[in-house]
Amino acid sequence: MPDRDRSDTVRGHRRVNLRHQIREWLGESRADWNDARVSVTVRQVVLKLHSRCNLSCTYCYVYHSLDQGWMRQPVTMSDMTRMRVAERIAEHVELHRPSDLSVVLHGGEPLLAGHDAVAATLAVLKKSVPDGTRLRFGVQTNGILIDDRFLEIFHEFGVRVGVSLDGGAEANDRHRIYVSGRGSYDRMAAGLRRLARPEHRDIYSGILCTIDVRNDPVAVYEDLISFDPPAIDLLLPHGNWTTPPPRPPGAMSYADWLIAIFDAWYGAPVARTRIRLFESMMMRLLGGQSDTEAIGGDQPGIVVIETDGTYEQTDSLKTTADGAAATGMGVATDSLDDVMAWLDQPAEPAAECLACPVFTVCGGGLRAHRYRDGTFDHPSAYCADLYAVISHIRRRVTADLAVLR
Repeated sequence: MPDRDRSDTVRGHRRVNLRHQIREWLGESRADWNDARVSVTVRQVVLKLHSRCNLSCTYCYVYHSLDQGWMRQPVTMSDMTRMRVAERIAEHVELHRPSDLSVVLHGGEPLLAGHDAVAATLAVLKKSVPDGTRLRFGVQTNGILIDDRFLEIFHEFGVRVGVSLDGGAEANDRHRIYVSGRGSYDRMAAGLRRLARPEHRDIYSGILCTIDVRNDPVAVYEDLISFDPPAIDLLLPHGNWTTPPPRPPGAMSYADWLIAIFDAWYGAPVARTRIRLFESMMMRLLGGQSDTEAIGGDQPGIVVIETDGTYEQTDSLKTTADGAAATGMGVATDSLDDVMAWLDQPAEPAAECLACPVFTVCGGGLRAHRYRDGTFDHPSAYCADLYAVISHIRRRVTADLAVLR
C-alpha cells in the first residue's frame, strides 16, 4: 500500500475521488513498490507484553488452537527482558539505519500489563532508537481496558490504537466472550467509543473484525463504521487443509460475504473508511504492493517477541501445528539480524498457484491457510473464495479505469 498517511486522504471524500485515487496509485513507481518487497531489515516487531487475556474468544489462535505454548510463557514481560528487547532493536537500527520501524504491543491482551508497564516499555524503546529512524508505535487491544490514563500514554508516545470487534452485539458475542460465556460487546464498545472521540482521532488506527459468515455482512459493516474507524481489517478465520475453516451449513460463502461488503463500501457515494483487504487487492491488481500478509504472499521483516523474550514467526502459524511458530532463538542470545536470516524465507508457492490468473494478486494467500500435513506448498484453503473476490474487484476496477482513461 502507499504510505498510510497518504492513503487516509481517501477517507471522507466522495467516490469520484476514490476513483481518482486509483489513477494516482497507477502513477506511482512500480519499481519502488517492488523494491519495498525486498526486506533485509526488521519492519515490524510484534511485542507480547502480556501472555494472558481477559476474554476467551472461541476462535483465538493463541488459547484455543493446536499450539499451547502460551501456558509456558511468563504472564508479563520482565523489566530485564524489556531492556534486552530495547538493546536488540537499538543495535539493529544502528547497523541498518532504517527510515522507520514499527513496534506493535500485543498479547494476550497487552493492556493487562497495566499503565506503568506499558508506559515504561514505550519509554525505554523510544530512548533506545537513534535519531534518523522513526519509531512507530501501535497496540492491538479488545478495548475493554481503555481508560483516560491509557489514552494519555498513547498520546504521549504517539501510539496508534487498533481495537478488535466483530460487529454489533449479536455478531460480536458469537465468539468474543468471557470465560463464563458472557458476551463482551458492551464493554468493548464503551472503550471503542471513548477512543473514537474527536480528541483521540490522531491515535485511532481502526477496527479488526474476524469474519463469521453467519452474520449479515452489510449489517456488520454498518455496525463497524458506526464507530467511525479510519480503517477496517476483515480477517478470514484461521483454517487450513488439515483443519478446515468453518463453513456452517446454509451460510454464505466467504466470497459472497466479502463481495457484499465490497459493493457497499466501493459503491457508496462517500468513502467512510479504508478496508485494508480490498485496498490491498486493488493495489496488487494495479501492480503495486499489498498492505497485509493475507494478500500478495508472505511479507518479510516481521518478528514476534514473546513475554520470555523468545523470537517467533507470525502467530497465525500456531493454528497449523504445535511449535510451528517457534524459532529456537531469543533476545538473550540472538540479534534481530540472526532471527531475520532465519525468518526471511518465504514459502514456495504451489505449482497450480503459479498457473492461476490471480496469483499475482493473492500470492497464494496467508501462509497458515496453505498448510497441509506438514508443508505449506499448497493453495490457500480459501482459494476459491479469494479467486471469486479478486475477480469481482477486477471487474469493478477495470470498469472505472475505462472511464478514467
